Amino acid sequence: MKEVVINLAYLLASAMFVIGLKGLTHPRTAVRGNLTGALGMLLAIVVTLIDQRIIGYEVIIAGAVVGGLIGAVFAIKIQMTAMPQMVALFNGFGGGASVLVAGAALIESGIIEVSGSMTQLVVATVFSGLIGSVTFWGSLIAMFKLWEKVVPGGNVTFPGLQVVNAILAIICVALGVMIIMDPTNITLYWGLVAAAGVMGILLTIPIGGADMPVVIALLNSYSGLAAAATGFVLSNNVLIIAGSLVGASGLILTSIMCKAMNRSLANVIFGKLAPAEGAATADEVYAGKVKAASPEEVAMLFDTARRVVFVPGYGMAVAQAQHVVRDLANWLTSNKGAEVEYAIHPVAGRMPGHMNVLLAEANVPYDQLKEMDEINPTLDTADVAMVIGANDVVNPVARTDPKSPIAGMPIIDVDKCRTVVIVKRSLSPGFAGIPNPLFAADNTLMMFGDGKKALLELVAALKEG
Repeated sequence: MKEVVINLAYLLASAMFVIGLKGLTHPRTAVRGNLTGALGMLLAIVVTLIDQRIIGYEVIIAGAVVGGLIGAVFAIKIQMTAMPQMVALFNGFGGGASVLVAGAALIESGIIEVSGSMTQLVVATVFSGLIGSVTFWGSLIAMFKLWEKVVPGGNVTFPGLQVVNAILAIICVALGVMIIMDPTNITLYWGLVAAAGVMGILLTIPIGGADMPVVIALLNSYSGLAAAATGFVLSNNVLIIAGSLVGASGLILTSIMCKAMNRSLANVIFGKLAPAEGAATADEVYAGKVKAASPEEVAMLFDTARRVVFVPGYGMAVAQAQHVVRDLANWLTSNKGAEVEYAIHPVAGRMPGHMNVLLAEANVPYDQLKEMDEINPTLDTADVAMVIGANDVVNPVARTDPKSPIAGMPIIDVDKCRTVVIVKRSLSPGFAGIPNPLFAADNTLMMFGDGKKALLELVAALKEG
């Protein structure tokens, strides 16, 4: 009867995970979905702890208190602009936990004679150690690249890198086979973990910071697969289900991110964007055509605008300008009766949903957030589109130049708006390294400067009337 109750509780927790994932598909239901998933995990943890008989509850409580305190400090101290780094670290912790749990299970089983019933445990342990170690070290590199304080945010590579990765993959496979043949040799397991860790570092370090949305989604999937493998190690049904859900959703999100950039996953991991030979230079695109505007001049545009669209990018996150953008939008709505919307590109920022997170932190109404496919057909009716720190995701050469490195990449069609105002420090290119003809278009004005400072000056100019 106890086993039946535990399995029913696991089934309920699994259903809550699915409902939670469904809620995360829309900003309006995201908070409720997150809470539903968290409650499902709490139920699964409580039931699992009730069922255990090995570790004393005082140890479990101590671990929960210490972990809870660390989590609370992170939650309070970490800025929303640093959320991509935190998500990468969370992915890494998931992989690291899988490595340690699977290793502990293998050590515990080492005193038992190997039999057919142990095959599942040993094979699952190999997969958990391999995937978990790749996830842990790859996630740490992703975090440091986003942080740009330890590892450069751009591509870091060396000749023969792919050959080295191929050799490491062969070593990992060989060690995995040896572990299955001799599960009592724990040294082989830690050798597998070490080789997989080096491979995780070398797989992640060449990838540029602008590709981090795809990398984070992929590492999230890896952490789920590692957790599912650990579920087979422990014969824990809810861990298998939860890990499979995370793994599948991460792969789907990775596919969405790649589609949003019109690039294959292999191109993201092993490729590098570079301007095509013979492509127009920045001098040729911009010479004598760029029109700079002051905040006072831009304020005159907003004074008569009936529909305004904001296009946030990574520059907005760096400048921490999301609250000023909200204040500007609120002023336009309340004082001018303007219709305000936000056009969100799937890969804007440094993690999936980065712009949504920043704008939600600034209390921007959910119904004003519009996905790219939803808002593009109506952008030709917008009076003013303000692009804040975005570049490649609004570059029209994606539609017009088949030789461009971003050819075919879906973009936000701000060039079709009546007037475009771009807030940017300079004319420097985006990740693709190519000039953006939008900056020199007839209907574009450039408002140069730090995003937050420039927008504060614009709000002041509007209030002065």
